[in-house]
Amino acid sequence: MRAQSGPDVIRLSVVREMARLGQRFTVEGSVVRGPGTTAVAVREHPGENGGAGHVDLGFAFDVGRADGPVVWDCTAGLGRTEQERMESAVRMWATTTASAVVELQEGRGTHGDHFRPEQLPGWHAVQGPAAVFGFGSDRLAEWLADHRLLPALAGVLARELAEPAVTGVKLFLGGRAGEDVAEVRVNGSVSEQASAALRALDWPRGERLCWARLFVLLVPDGSLPGRSGAGDGPEESGAEGRPARERAAAGAEAPTVSGPAARLGVLARWRRARAGR
Repeated sequence: MRAQSGPDVIRLSVVREMARLGQRFTVEGSVVRGPGTTAVAVREHPGENGGAGHVDLGFAFDVGRADGPVVWDCTAGLGRTEQERMESAVRMWATTTASAVVELQEGRGTHGDHFRPEQLPGWHAVQGPAAVFGFGSDRLAEWLADHRLLPALAGVLARELAEPAVTGVKLFLGGRAGEDVAEVRVNGSVSEQASAALRALDWPRGERLCWARLFVLLVPDGSLPGRSGAGDGPEESGAEGRPARERAAAGAEAPTVSGPAARLGVLARWRRARAGR
């Protein structure tokens, strides 16, 4: 049997992960087709080691339209082999980014949280679960479940938002005390000011390596793709910007884990699982 190529592994992983989100996707040539006019495009990510473990995935809402919105995201995975790293990268994307996209389409509050940031008037936000992985991930996961990061960065992000149908904001933070990393990307481009604002927040830094990845979608009010006449989502945060549903996914304690966090839903469920109940 012929070994699968890197793109083949990625596309089949997308099909598998989207099925876990209740979406039926199939591989058609170089893209992965979904319900209606949706699709996921795959492109190689240039970088070290030929991009092994890195992949760019673009979720298209309206295939066939040149001006149709596409949410691009660069993702990376962990593992001992290249295939494990690629599968892990897609799983990481599905946990954070694809969950937010599906929630934006369905609006049921199943895969993410809806809120309207007071600091970004005229914008509707959808955030998927956080993926937290590495040593001692509990502290960072709990902190993220109790803090909404977007309002803290809104003052900086407001200067960078135009008015496309969809704006994707990726947040990556972690490391350890004295060697922390914080990066914010808006539609794939690094925002230096937003990254500096993220680094200035008081998320816990420990002595061992631990990271978190989050993804937020912003759409202008009244223009939710795939949901004609949709409202503002099933549940919105209150005036203080607290999460409508506190979500975090905790990863393994060892940095050699072959995949990121399992998707565990609300924080209470995660705590029960960790307690073995």
